[in-house]
Amino acid sequence: MAKPNYGFEKRQRELAKKRKKEEKALKKASPGDPVQGDPGQPMPPAEGAAPQQQPQD
Repeated sequence: MAKPNYGFEKRQRELAKKRKKEEKALKKASPGDPVQGDPGQPMPPAEGAAPQQQPQD
């Protein structure tokens, strides 16, 4: 049976933590700009989709 590579696992955790910290810093630096893939923001319509009609008053 192979030995677990704890050094590799630790490095992967460190990289994930660094990536998450950078994303948080970017989000904090530009609160007006939605981050792509942010679930709270509506996605722009796909190309070829029918344009939405605004009700006329």
